[in-house]
Amino acid sequence: MLHAANAEFELWCVADEQTTDSDLQDALNWACGKGGADCSKIQQDQPCYFPNTLKDHASYAFNSYFQKFKNNGGSCYFRGAAMTTELDPSKYY
Repeated sequence: MLHAANAEFELWCVADEQTTDSDLQDALNWACGKGGADCSKIQQDQPCYFPNTLKDHASYAFNSYFQKFKNNGGSCYFRGAAMTTELDPSKYY
């Protein structure tokens, strides 16, 4: 049981609901462009396209970036457009 005490909580990076659409779009563009997030699955006719909202697509991109780079200094900040959560977004968003 000692091993379980040292386990890290799983973290996801999602869009902050208080962020303006223009700031979300800028952060999404960066994450999918220069940031290196894998945004292929949120393109039209792909499995994570729906729900087709800016918030959902941004959350997907932010989390893709965060999971890919968190162990190499990547953060879940995106100029304040994102936040971490322990709730699995695939179940709550």
